[in-house]
Amino acid sequence: MKSVLLLAVSLAVALTVQAQTPKVTPKPAKPKAKAEPEVSYPPTIHGGKEFVTDTAPEFLQPPATIRAGVAIAKTPPTVDFAYYPGQTYRGNPWSNWGDSLFANGKYYASIGDHLAPGGTAFIYEFDPATKKFRQLLDVKKLLGLPEGRYSPGKIHTQLVLARDGWIYCGTHRGGTRATDGDKDYKGDWLIRVRPVTAKAEVVSEGPVPGHCIPTGFADPQRLIFYGGTEPETRMGETNVTFFAYDLAARKMIWSGFGGPARAMMFSPSSGRVWFNADELTGTNFVRFDPAKPGKPTPVSGTIGLRAASDETPQGIIYTVSHARKDTDAQLYAFHTKTERIEVLGPAAIGTNQYTTSLDADPTGRYLYYCPGAHGGSELDGTPVVQFDTKTRARKVIAFLHPFYEKKYGVMLRGTYSVALDAKGETLYITWNCSRGTRVWDSCALTVVHIPASERRL
Repeated sequence: MKSVLLLAVSLAVALTVQAQTPKVTPKPAKPKAKAEPEVSYPPTIHGGKEFVTDTAPEFLQPPATIRAGVAIAKTPPTVDFAYYPGQTYRGNPWSNWGDSLFANGKYYASIGDHLAPGGTAFIYEFDPATKKFRQLLDVKKLLGLPEGRYSPGKIHTQLVLARDGWIYCGTHRGGTRATDGDKDYKGDWLIRVRPVTAKAEVVSEGPVPGHCIPTGFADPQRLIFYGGTEPETRMGETNVTFFAYDLAARKMIWSGFGGPARAMMFSPSSGRVWFNADELTGTNFVRFDPAKPGKPTPVSGTIGLRAASDETPQGIIYTVSHARKDTDAQLYAFHTKTERIEVLGPAAIGTNQYTTSLDADPTGRYLYYCPGAHGGSELDGTPVVQFDTKTRARKVIAFLHPFYEKKYGVMLRGTYSVALDAKGETLYITWNCSRGTRVWDSCALTVVHIPASERRL
């Protein structure tokens, strides 16, 4: 009888506790991440073609993200497409980071595998007459370092063909800690390659000791390499260093803290260089004059400077800024003789702001750029933008997405590498591409032939 009574009491207590305990709804299981598709290497175009050419009305169909006031071209361009050779294995990822070059009728661009610590980068020549690529440089092969040593997976500087017939560039690590395990690391390399023979040489190892070189270009006439560097993690430094290096004498002209993180302006007419010592805030605008080498001189005014065009015949360098929390990326005009700064207006044509390559045509009338450099350009249709410096109008001359994804299974997602031909008629763009993967997995070239009707003076 006692046991029955105890059972009844226990049951009553359990029911009371259950009534007082809030009901807990089990959390739904997290959906499994979509598996990355298997992609082949080297990347190929459907049908086994190496090179395809298209022109289509779809190039002029804007997505819903396009802003009011942005014009669309009337005539679609003809566009060539090809994958870069040499991508025979999976990179981390294959990508382009340094601005390209058009010279002597040919296009030169760099791509890299972004592997760390043992990566490599390549420079290619593309001949539009034959529609063929030629590999000029394999960084890892040139350096010839023992297995286990760090070798750079990026070329992050501009390519510049100098008067001595060499293309100059600097290297950059494939990951932020890529050099930390290499006790013999002295710093990254200044390299040159001769297009005619594909002969390559190291100009300097570690011009700024222990630093890599994410920013830089050569003055083609004075043979000075200007760079902005970053220290390796273990050095405990955080400052960027600006340097000017004599390529002919192979010696440092000047170097010091306070440098350009990603971009500089250069005037071939005077040899002067301008940059923001604090690029992200657009402050501490300074000038370096090779005629009076020394600590850069402060310049009055504020200019956004994530990318810069060449100096135009009018003595103007155009720049584009980073976007701020409450301000769109802006286009600027910098008058090199007077150092006067003009704000021209917003650069964005849709949701994307980040632009890392800006090219002026030979007349100085038009600028060309592709917003969404670090991915996401497809959200605005992967636009190729023309800016009219006279009317300050933004016009999209082509939307390359979703055309290439639908026809060839490739999404063009951003670029750091754009160059205009000598006549201002053809735009060469090296793209970071996705063939269904979440991130880039390959690099490809488009050659955009700009209709004459879209570039009238």
